[in-house]
Amino acid sequence: MIRYRKDTDNIVTLSLDMEGRKVNIINHEIGQAFIPVIQHLKEEKAKGQLRGVILTSEKKTFLAGGDLDYLYNNVSAKEIFGYSEKLKAFFRDLESPGIPVVAAINGTALGSGFELPFACHYRIAIDRKDSYLGFPEVRLGLMPGSGGIIRLLWLLGIEKAYDILTKGKRYSPREALNEGLIHELAEDRQDMIAKAKKWLLENPKGIQPWDTPTCSIPGGSANELATAKRIAGLIARHIKTYRNKYPAPHAILDTLVEGSKLDFDTACRVESRNFTELVVSRESKNMTKVFWYDYNAIRNGENRPKGFGKFRPRKVGVIGAGQMGSGISFACASNGIDVILKDVSEAVAIRGKAAMKERLGKKVEDHLLSTVDMENILDRIQPTQDNSLFETCDLVVEAVFENEQIKKKVTKDAGKHMDEYSFFASNTAMISIGTLSESYPHPENYLGLRFFAPVETQPLVEIVRGPKTSDETVARGFDFIKRIKKTPIIVKDNPGFYAARVRNVFLLEGILMLKEGYPAPIIENACMTAGMPEGALQKADEISLKVVLRAERQAAEIYGQKYVIHPAADVVQKMVDEERSGKFAGKGFYDYEEGKRTGLWEGLKEFFPVSQTEFDMDYLIERILFAQTLEAIWCYQEGIVGSVPEANIGSVFGWGFPAFHGGVLQYVDDYGVEPFIAKAKEFQDAHGPRFIVPKLLRKMAEEGKNFSK
Repeated sequence: MIRYRKDTDNIVTLSLDMEGRKVNIINHEIGQAFIPVIQHLKEEKAKGQLRGVILTSEKKTFLAGGDLDYLYNNVSAKEIFGYSEKLKAFFRDLESPGIPVVAAINGTALGSGFELPFACHYRIAIDRKDSYLGFPEVRLGLMPGSGGIIRLLWLLGIEKAYDILTKGKRYSPREALNEGLIHELAEDRQDMIAKAKKWLLENPKGIQPWDTPTCSIPGGSANELATAKRIAGLIARHIKTYRNKYPAPHAILDTLVEGSKLDFDTACRVESRNFTELVVSRESKNMTKVFWYDYNAIRNGENRPKGFGKFRPRKVGVIGAGQMGSGISFACASNGIDVILKDVSEAVAIRGKAAMKERLGKKVEDHLLSTVDMENILDRIQPTQDNSLFETCDLVVEAVFENEQIKKKVTKDAGKHMDEYSFFASNTAMISIGTLSESYPHPENYLGLRFFAPVETQPLVEIVRGPKTSDETVARGFDFIKRIKKTPIIVKDNPGFYAARVRNVFLLEGILMLKEGYPAPIIENACMTAGMPEGALQKADEISLKVVLRAERQAAEIYGQKYVIHPAADVVQKMVDEERSGKFAGKGFYDYEEGKRTGLWEGLKEFFPVSQTEFDMDYLIERILFAQTLEAIWCYQEGIVGSVPEANIGSVFGWGFPAFHGGVLQYVDDYGVEPFIAKAKEFQDAHGPRFIVPKLLRKMAEEGKNFSK
């Protein structure tokens, strides 16, 4: 597990190499293994035979993080607290004054795997593009629990530590250097070890700031008046962002503030208590389920068609240099794929590339990207108006205006220059893939790749299987989406596919409340208090009320007489008739000036008089969540989305279903299947058939099952 080597300079190199694992992780085993090693190092130091220690890894990664299986399945607060305290004791021994230790980070170090380097006196990382450093625990509803928060507090201060810990960002080594998380970069392993030895020879005494009597926390502690005032502003921002729905950011802030008032070791015990409370919380279990187990089930290809080799695209064609097309091109080029960017003229395509250069330039200014890397990315993009250049592409993605005839035309024109070994994808949001594939000479090589705007930041892509799409094409589409670091879910060709279909139900339910006489601010507040990123009225404006209405009508056409038009449709029609179709029109439920919201439209009170002056906010919140969840269950029952992980991830990434519930189907499991059915019946009695429980869920209740088993 730990390889020990000592050189002629009396510098010991300890290399982590856990047996039977592809990566090193932090668990009770590693702490126990270090006990005799640290004791031996102390004895060597006492004899004057030790100048310092280099801690590194024999594996490609440094430390992948903690044992999530152990934490997820454990509900014993006593055991979790003991686990946290044992790791802290190991880290404390490692950093004890007298033995200088360098963390030689040769690869990815995340979570508790990145906490270990902070228990070292100096941190050097190899500048590798495939390495990531950081504390992503907050994304799983957790926080660092091995002293990492308190060490970051002492190194960076309350405010900067809070920002880093609550973002949960994975930093490249260069970004980590800019943030002050590491001290130095190395070109390769040999350079890293050489720099580590140099530092040890020049710094014979290893002591941390928190063990130095004269040192203090940067920016001050919460006991100081000036710092307390800044913390008050931080708390206000925190409440606005998280609305008391996410315990992990709250626990991080509490640990930083309280920890700043205490000595280091006492502060670490506060961290252990808060860590323990999070681990056993429902929110943490839900978020770990969706962002770890469900996410990895998808990434590992649980639903990817089997029997096909890995597809490695080298060149991709993109038709349309607008927002979506430029975003797709950017995602490809940033991940080493050459791009043919085609539009109606080369000048238009060049403008699309120029927009990418502007975005990259900001990263260079922020020292997040080198000028060389920026030029390399841009060099991979070739603007053109010539369809013949698609001959050398492995796939072509069209991202043109949402019009069936336009899409068919560009598909047909491009298809003339593509062979049966390449495939074509449409980024359509609503048009049937089966219909669009009719214009392509090889419909079995045609599918939908539904990206979400803005492409640069939205992680989800729906792979839409048309009626003639082959398994091999789906598998290749899956591999392509993973290659550009997006999360693919496979969905059936259906109006709105999965994410847009359920999102529309959310929007319509919120809009209906307006018709029922609820004040617009109450509706928006209920949505956001429920955990949605925006209110239903705001989101409907952003999408366009015309799009919302078209989606509802399209579903009615497909399903025929058995489809019940949502009772909010006439409200949407009324707004469209008043030429208030949303943000792009400059007016909708909200007023806008130069594309920015200025407030809710005053005329709403006239069009939709307020009659509901007394209301139960919890009831409204549940109604908003149940409307989405029931529609998602219908999608699962109909095979629109093929697995529980895809339904959950698709809901969180696709339209912003509250992550602390773990996704739509996990929400049912957490609520309890039978209580959920009973509550849905209440909504059905009060609001109509759209709250009918699908047969699939009733059967699960009869069999004592849920979506997790």
